[in-house]
Amino acid sequence: MTARLAHIWRHPIKSHGREPLDRVTLEAGRTLPGDRVWAVAHDSARIPDHPAWMPCANFMRGAKVAALMAIDARLDESARSVTLTHPDRPEVTIHPDDPADAARFLDWVAPLCPADRARPTAIVTVPERGMTDTDFPSVSINNLSSHRAVSQKLGRDLSVLRWRGNLILDGLAPWEEFDWIDREIAIGGARLAVRERIGRCMATTANPETGRRDADTLGVLEEGWGHRDFGVYAEVIESGPVALGDRVEVL
Repeated sequence: MTARLAHIWRHPIKSHGREPLDRVTLEAGRTLPGDRVWAVAHDSARIPDHPAWMPCANFMRGAKVAALMAIDARLDESARSVTLTHPDRPEVTIHPDDPADAARFLDWVAPLCPADRARPTAIVTVPERGMTDTDFPSVSINNLSSHRAVSQKLGRDLSVLRWRGNLILDGLAPWEEFDWIDREIAIGGARLAVRERIGRCMATTANPETGRRDADTLGVLEEGWGHRDFGVYAEVIESGPVALGDRVEVL
């Protein structure tokens, strides 16, 4: 079976919503367009006056706040606005770069955050750099066969949205993506270098529909395969368009 691109997802505000796409143009040395453009700092973060890329520990995440996993998002790239929905909150549209809208967003998201956890305090952005978990501009790649293996081991169907991937592939063997480290792949008109495996956190234990923890994904990974990794990080090295159904080729 030929491997194909089955899903494209972007996450305009890191850990605060996801959006499906049919096609996108990947650019060399850049994250997926519109992905993790903004991140939400908490009250223990150390944010410099001129923010650069920072580790994820500085930001609100699904690993600490499970309810964030149930947020959906729609990005209007021309307006730089984001519409957010959650089963327990009213729909809201904000311009994250606008201080008044940023404050309105913090009021909107605050009820989802436990009182005994770090509180959201600011929206942070870095020009031309998505706030990925890696210190290089990465695109995350997931394998649907690996996802099905985890679901089967757990004994129930899981949503692929738990993994918050960008490019989700079908038609591979389970865990085949781990063999791609230090190799290159072509998807559509783009070329990517696969850099490293993705170590997983508590965010994956939360249901993307409800925002409540209901699956021991980390325990299943440990029990079944002796690690907590799922998916791989890649770097775009040759720009080009990619679309659902595009063939995936290991070079």
